[in-house]
Amino acid sequence: MPLESTMTSKGQVTVPVEIRRRLGLRQGDRVEFSEKGDDTVIRRAPDSKNPFERYKGALKGVKGNRRAINRWLTGLRDDEENGR
Repeated sequence: MPLESTMTSKGQVTVPVEIRRRLGLRQGDRVEFSEKGDDTVIRRAPDSKNPFERYKGALKGVKGNRRAINRWLTGLRDDEENGR
């Protein structure tokens, strides 16, 4: 059964609750529209936040230049490979 919504004068529409549930959408979530032939598809927009942002500053406690930091990282990897 097709679901309908009415567009406001500002071009806004309410996404029907069934679609919001199906897509897992909540207030503040971003959506993306794309065209597939004569149809328009709505889906949850991919997260544009950099996934590595949470690691920013993680090496602040490491002293030294790039060579010293690389040596420290190599040591960590060696420890993991050797089960330490």
